[in-house]
Amino acid sequence: MSTSRPRSARRQSYRKRSVFGLPATVSRPALLERGSDSRFRQLVYDLLTISVRMETVRTHLARRIGITGPQYSVLVAIAQFQGADGVSVGKVAEVLHVSGAFITAETRQLERLGLVIKAINPRDRRGVLLRLTPNGARQMIGISPAIMAINDKFFAPFTRTAFRTFAHSAARLVKSSREVTELVETADGEAPARAAE
Repeated sequence: MSTSRPRSARRQSYRKRSVFGLPATVSRPALLERGSDSRFRQLVYDLLTISVRMETVRTHLARRIGITGPQYSVLVAIAQFQGADGVSVGKVAEVLHVSGAFITAETRQLERLGLVIKAINPRDRRGVLLRLTPNGARQMIGISPAIMAINDKFFAPFTRTAFRTFAHSAARLVKSSREVTELVETADGEAPARAAE
């Protein structure tokens, strides 16, 4: 004899189950719409997706010159800020929101690959200035058309005003996210880091 309940009874039992609702994930009024955090949640999903896709693009460009994604970011920053005399390790670390130790380790690899050269800072002999080698400069010039095409496509939706607003907001998020990361790492018993490298 079957002990299963009739289908109508199972259907009725299912209707009585409570529907789980995720509590609000933010409380600040500026992040809510009519009391709902739905748009905020979607923003977080979107930012995570953008981050993954940017990493995919960075890895692709890096592979074209035989380096890693983080090394590519370091190389671009050096190219941007080296000027006539070179750029300090501290400046590159500041721009990329990482530690000086991280930049030192990555530039050591880039130096071995013949893409970066280090020189003593004449203004502070304890410091080091970074520059692209002629080969490093050739590599960056060679890949520049691909960088431009990708960036133009990736950021095509922006108007000038929207871009400026987004850039300003992103800079503020870098600051607030660093503060939260330090709190989380302290709570987890880890030494706070400047950024995820």
